[in-house]
Amino acid sequence: MENIILIPVVSAIVSLFVGLGIGYGIRKHSWEKKAQNAQLDADHILADAKAQVATAKAEVEAQKQAAKAVKQSAENTKKEKILEAQEEINDYRQKTEDSLNVKRDEVSRWQNRLQQREDTLDHKNSLLDERNSEILQKENQLKQQQANLDKKLNTADELVEERRQKLYEVSELDRKQAEKIVLDQLSEELVKERAELIRNSNEEVQARADHFAHQVLVDAIQSSAADTVAETTVSVVNLPNEEMKGRIIGREGRNIRSFEALTGIDLIIDDTPNVVTLSGFDPIRREIAKRAMERLIKDGRIHPARIEEMVDKARKEVNDDIYEAGESALMDLGIHRMNPELVKTLGRLKYRTSYGQNVLAHSIEVGKLAGTMAAELGLDEKLAVRAGLLHDIGKAIDHDIEGSHVEIGVELTRKYHESEVVINAIAAHHGDVPKLSFIAELVVAADTISSARPGARSESLENYIRRLTDLEKIAKSYPGVSQAYAIQAGREVRVMVEPDEISDDRVVILARDIRNQVEKELDYPGNIKITVIREKRVVAVAK
Repeated sequence: MENIILIPVVSAIVSLFVGLGIGYGIRKHSWEKKAQNAQLDADHILADAKAQVATAKAEVEAQKQAAKAVKQSAENTKKEKILEAQEEINDYRQKTEDSLNVKRDEVSRWQNRLQQREDTLDHKNSLLDERNSEILQKENQLKQQQANLDKKLNTADELVEERRQKLYEVSELDRKQAEKIVLDQLSEELVKERAELIRNSNEEVQARADHFAHQVLVDAIQSSAADTVAETTVSVVNLPNEEMKGRIIGREGRNIRSFEALTGIDLIIDDTPNVVTLSGFDPIRREIAKRAMERLIKDGRIHPARIEEMVDKARKEVNDDIYEAGESALMDLGIHRMNPELVKTLGRLKYRTSYGQNVLAHSIEVGKLAGTMAAELGLDEKLAVRAGLLHDIGKAIDHDIEGSHVEIGVELTRKYHESEVVINAIAAHHGDVPKLSFIAELVVAADTISSARPGARSESLENYIRRLTDLEKIAKSYPGVSQAYAIQAGREVRVMVEPDEISDDRVVILARDIRNQVEKELDYPGNIKITVIREKRVVAVAK
């Protein structure tokens, strides 16, 4: 019985130990596996940590490189800004110096002008003093002559009275008979004196007849006058495409700076398509710049050295054209001898304009007109032609020399030994000095005719129409005027009046009133002729 009971107990105990052994083995295996997993996790964590450390090191290195690059870029930017600031400072300093130089030149010119005016005033004061002294001297002479005349008249009265008394005594005539004899004798003496005066007057008139005739003809020719002048200061050069503007500008604008420095002309590049503008007051420099720019555009190679080469070629070409233009003008007018420098200066007028009128063509026309009038009046035709051609010679270089074109022309022609008649014609053609010859008068007349004739100079169509309208409006504003017409390009107004309302005497007053109102209210070149027409028409129809 006891054995039967022990067997299950032993089996249970054995099973328990076996179970414990098996459980321990299983747990050990599980523990080893967990240890292995933990080791693997530790290895993974270590690898991740090493990777993160490597990544951090790489990022730190990259940040160091980026910081280094930023620092280098900042240094480069700093250097560039410093260079740009230095360039701006240099440009500003240059512009300031140029502005100061311009102002100094302007101040110098004003000082020279003031000095010239002071000299002129001193000269005029001295002339006035001389004239005052002459006037005082003449007044004293007149007083002396008046005193002598009064004395002679008193003496004559005494002689007449004495003669009358002698006649009374000798002839025993009454007072009336004696006075008649004396008056008859005095009348005969007066007739002789009048005859002598008439003879002297006739001789004087005959001696001055040619002078008066010439003066009358010249005054008749000078029927109008015109003001001067304005001219174009820009030239336009066409471009084949917009890309050419960038090539003309060049790197940082070096081509423009080089072009402007060599030509003295401003180069303007704006938004206008396929166009660049050349601006400058000197027409010769502007023409040189235009030709050089056209050559550069055609060639396509635009850089400072090429620009200098093209400008030199254009300058030589323009100088040759200038001399040829001067020689052509001399040949056209039949002038055979003139100083070469004066011929070259004359040719420069080819590039000068006045209200759209070419000054060289105007000078040639003035020479022809002056020569024709001189031939008609029996004066020196060749001298008149020469004076007319050279009258505006100063305009060729008035951009380079201080003073008016009249003063410059006088100095230039005197330098090259032109005739005094020619020099005076140049000096007097704007009324600055008195005219000393008829040729000077002819040059003034020819200059007026050439510049004031219709179509010679450009005029705004709007201003032209407004002037004609104003002329007709003024004439029609007077009572009794039926119609008014502005004719001959506004140089004459013909006014038709009602004959029943305005008399012949009133016509004269009307013409004067219209003239005064036109002179007061309108601005116009030359003269305007007012012609008032009063016409009475009677119509009868025979049937």
